[in-house]
Amino acid sequence: MTTSADNEAALPEQIDLRKEFNEVGIGEVLDQLDRELIGLKPVKTRIREIAALLLVERLRKRMGLATGNPTLHMSFTGNPGTGKTTVALRIASILHRLGFVRRGHVVSVTRDELVGQYIGHTAPKTKEVLKKAMGGVLFIDEAYYLYRPENERDYGQEAIEILLQVMENQRDDLVVILAGYADRMEKFFASNPGFRSRIAHHIDFPDYGDDELLSIGEGMLREQNYHFDADARQAFERYIATRKTQPLFANARSIRNALDRIRLRQANRLIADLDRKLTADDLMTIEAKDVLASRVFEMGEGSGRGT
Repeated sequence: MTTSADNEAALPEQIDLRKEFNEVGIGEVLDQLDRELIGLKPVKTRIREIAALLLVERLRKRMGLATGNPTLHMSFTGNPGTGKTTVALRIASILHRLGFVRRGHVVSVTRDELVGQYIGHTAPKTKEVLKKAMGGVLFIDEAYYLYRPENERDYGQEAIEILLQVMENQRDDLVVILAGYADRMEKFFASNPGFRSRIAHHIDFPDYGDDELLSIGEGMLREQNYHFDADARQAFERYIATRKTQPLFANARSIRNALDRIRLRQANRLIADLDRKLTADDLMTIEAKDVLASRVFEMGEGSGRGT
């Protein structure tokens, strides 16, 4: 028969911290995050802090000091295209490597996947999503749309109540991340204090600066074997500065969309002369005219959606 003294004796007296850190591979995930996302220093710092907390908590379990898993539900606030989904994927990997979730996958949803359109429809929809997310991370984008107090026939409140119950009772098997614009999330939490009390980590994602957006754009081009020539690079700097002043700008997402259209214009420029002999460099090079043909420059500052 095993006694409490036997159990105490079985606990390690010392733990090799570097060995533990290397074995679980946290450093690999953090390095991957650095490679994937330019800038976002405060976000990356916070993720490293959370990773450190979880590693220490894992070691405390090993020493018999832990009394239960910490609350890990999170809130990501910021504008579109600031890397929230990418960070959620890396968080899930860290949680899985450290043993805080079983599978480490991410299920990303919006209101439409959770809320039904008639009586009796919401509960099964929400429960099905939760079933898929168990053992990993449930990422709810634009979470504030779950709550629509102006519509008394709205079924979002039913989804909220189910989510709150699962976040409390099954927090050892599911981490929920709520995401959206900072001001709207603040109103959402004020209207739903149950969510605020269950969120352990609030992480704000800042907008990218012009230089960071240029680096992001050049990185996206490199991945597809393209590059700007010197004039095109200057033109794209102008594009970024102008596009940021216009509505519906979505940081890295808008940069990706802009590059898709630039590549389209480059292809049509090349095809315009079918008798031309093309080199690999011709096929890779973005010229200034490919950038400057954008309607963003025609619209100017403060105009409508750019292309």
